Amino acid sequence: MIFDKKAELNVLINLAASDRNVAERESKLIHMIGKANGISTDEINTMLKNPQPINNIATLTNDEKFTHLYYLIQLMKMDGQVFRSEIVFCEQIAEKLGYKKAVVAEISQHVYSDPSITADRDMVKKKAEKFLKA
Repeated sequence: MIFDKKAELNVLINLAASDRNVAERESKLIHMIGKANGISTDEINTMLKNPQPINNIATLTNDEKFTHLYYLIQLMKMDGQVFRSEIVFCEQIAEKLGYKKAVVAEISQHVYSDPSITADRDMVKKKAEKFLKA
């Protein structure tokens, strides 16, 4: 799978809106992450107003959940700075994907900001699976 910043930001937007509301601080974080990834404010605003559909979160396979979690953490780390508010946001999204919050801390250490630096994804996935809620 090729890392597509806009597609993953769209997933992030959809996940943030999965409770039918993108809170102001979620919107600010989405803007911060989008800008750090070279996406303009206008593009981000358009994406927030018109998110493209993704599968219902409940119908995502464990592989798809992991992929989104992996790219979410990669997006968070993309600008070389990780703020506490971003970590909290990632934990909230992880929970919406069916993981325990602690998955973010566990796999963050194995996910790199540069998509060309690949972690041992099978190992990271096995670690993440231990945090899936029953």
